[in-house]
Amino acid sequence: MNYFEAILLGIVQGLTEFLPISSTAHLRIVPALFGWGDPGAAFTAVVQLGTMAAVLLFFWRDLWRIASAWVRALYQPEPRGTLDARLGWYLVYGTIPIAVLGLVFKNQIETGARDLRIIGWVLILFGIALWLVDRAFPQRKTIADLNLRDGVLYGLAQALALIPGVSRSGATITAGRALSYTREDAARFSFLLSVPAVVLSGLFELRKIGGEGGTSWGPTIVATVVAFAVGYAAIAWLLRWLTSHSMLVFAVYRIALGVIVLALVYGGHLAAT
Repeated sequence: MNYFEAILLGIVQGLTEFLPISSTAHLRIVPALFGWGDPGAAFTAVVQLGTMAAVLLFFWRDLWRIASAWVRALYQPEPRGTLDARLGWYLVYGTIPIAVLGLVFKNQIETGARDLRIIGWVLILFGIALWLVDRAFPQRKTIADLNLRDGVLYGLAQALALIPGVSRSGATITAGRALSYTREDAARFSFLLSVPAVVLSGLFELRKIGGEGGTSWGPTIVATVVAFAVGYAAIAWLLRWLTSHSMLVFAVYRIALGVIVLALVYGGHLAAT
């Protein structure tokens, strides 16, 4: 991978990590369209650390408040019933499904699941689900209404993002909307929930960067820095957008992209693997 490719893929990662359109799918599709090699699951996981740094910076007050309340609640009774302490536990419980399933299906995720035929169909199916759920359920709950059941359901939805094309933010925002959370609060908890899962995944895959068959350190670092800058802007934009817009534009984009990818693959113009 050269530095031009790294910059472009960093922009792609920053733009698509938080929008419900699947960054993993785009990091697989864009190189295929340009005739570049698949950057691989390790590169994808490590570059996501850049967008997680954007989450940490954007939500640092919320994360610090949640983390401090959760730690104090471990040895002090007073904070245990507070929203911040409960959110800390919901983030822990919500991370367990993706951590367990990620380890169990590690080989499948890194190989067969990156097939462009799978990605194309998943983009379409979850695009339809995103639109239908957002249209069908009311917006009556906020993050203050979050409970243990909802936190676990968010976590199970997040685990679906192990399949490229699902979109981690798309799956969790869809789950939040199905639970009748407002679009903005569904996205807000989605971003908070992403921190432990993506950081753990990125650190786990970090050892593969620079190794045989993997992307070298220089382009990976450049892509990660670019993803951080673009990702920060994408978070701010999406939270403003969701206050007055539906998920329709993202659903249409996902379906259109999925159709294009499948047409190119089945037409013999793009290799599936």
